[in-house]
Amino acid sequence: MSSGEEERRLRPIVNASYPATLTALSLAVLEITGRENLILSLTLSLTALLFLLSAFFIFFYSLYHRRRWLWVCTAITFVLGLIGSLVSVLLLILL
Repeated sequence: MSSGEEERRLRPIVNASYPATLTALSLAVLEITGRENLILSLTLSLTALLFLLSAFFIFFYSLYHRRRWLWVCTAITFVLGLIGSLVSVLLLILL
């Protein structure tokens, strides 16, 4: 198998691993902080879900480059996940 072909096959997995790591971090914070505060739990859960959706969208966009809506969905869910992370940090500081 040539190097170019290996890279082409691994690129979708590598691209999806970046938002998936942020998903794992959100879930780890949710597990550490506990579930006493409902607002914080919902924010962290929603953030993890948005990053997970972003990982799926970027995976399929890496396979199907011509699907422009996949790229738009990736960008929207990733930015919303970042905003959710910022809100979660603020909630952790304030509560």
